Amino acid sequence: MTPQELETLADLRRARDLIDREYAEPLDVPTMARRALMSPAHFSRRFRAAYGETPYAYLMTRRIERAMALLRAGVSVTDACMAVGCTSLGSFSARFAEVVGETPTAYRSRQHDAVNAMPSCVAKTLTRPLRPTSSRIGEAAGVGAA
Repeated sequence: MTPQELETLADLRRARDLIDREYAEPLDVPTMARRALMSPAHFSRRFRAAYGETPYAYLMTRRIERAMALLRAGVSVTDACMAVGCTSLGSFSARFAEVVGETPTAYRSRQHDAVNAMPSCVAKTLTRPLRPTSSRIGEAAGVGAA
């Protein structure tokens, strides 16, 4: 890699770290792009090329991941939704179902004994939501395209 490519990756990593830390805050692409020292359009293209998903999709995946942990701990769906930075329960529930494959209520009511018995670092890896393959975001990214 060239020094410029390494610098670009470092800039993108700063923005990704912002998302990982501040996922519950209102984040938009211009804010993330400023952290990466790029224009919003350039940042979106570079982020997707580097990480395989748009900045917004990455943010929502992190939010869903955190919500899954809260739901396993017995937090209500509404409280989990608000705690991870989502403001619309309907949009949160739809996105959760799209990413996880079941509604937040169904996920919360299921037994999670195996996950609770794992060390948290293992549980975090094994329960990480996968990117959807048949969503608007997935279709826009060309995922699942013939």
